[in-house]
Amino acid sequence: MSTQKSTVDFLLSQLEGLGDVTARAMFGEYALYCDGKLVALIADDHLYIKPSSASSEFERECEYAPPYPGAKDSLCVPEEKCKDREWLEEAIRRTAEALPAPKPKKAR
Repeated sequence: MSTQKSTVDFLLSQLEGLGDVTARAMFGEYALYCDGKLVALIADDHLYIKPSSASSEFERECEYAPPYPGAKDSLCVPEEKCKDREWLEEAIRRTAEALPAPKPKKAR
């Protein structure tokens, strides 16, 4: 099953307050970026936040689960938390702050 575009649009609208948040389609699912950092995946219409040093702050509200078979566990955000704009922005912002900057791509 793949993620519906309406789910991605909803999540992006919830995160508008953060500024530089984008989604990139990947194999029927989506990668969510904040400030150029991969912070989450949207798979099967669920949001999976990448584990980081900030994860402990959000573990009470989320459970760990793999976004797809064979993947490492991520924080699966419940639907009610996706609808809570302040909570969601805080979770994505703190995750982006905790993750390292992406490595520069090598010139071909």
